[in-house]
Amino acid sequence: VLAVFSASAFAKESPPKTQVYSRNPGEFGKENTLICHVSDFHPPDIEIDLLKNGAVIPGAKQTDLAFEKGWKFHLTKSVEFTPTSGDSFACRVRHLKNEKTYTWEPDM
Repeated sequence: VLAVFSASAFAKESPPKTQVYSRNPGEFGKENTLICHVSDFHPPDIEIDLLKNGAVIPGAKQTDLAFEKGWKFHLTKSVEFTPTSGDSFACRVRHLKNEKTYTWEPDM
């Protein structure tokens, strides 16, 4: 593990690419899975929150941090949810000193 992180210290700083989507097409009142996939970032210090109306949704699951060629990292966070009219769902990503929120757009 030490060799992985010492070698990754030579990699260039890179902001994350973020995708927010649902497992199935969005339908009000129908259970679904909200997914936030974050990729191509370095260093690996990152925090992801899934939000409903600006509040963290409890019970979200996160994959283990993985890396690709060039020491770019990726991970995915997901949670079960039921979209309803008037609610907004989003993924908030904190990487280094930057924080961005990406809104889920239902297919309705």
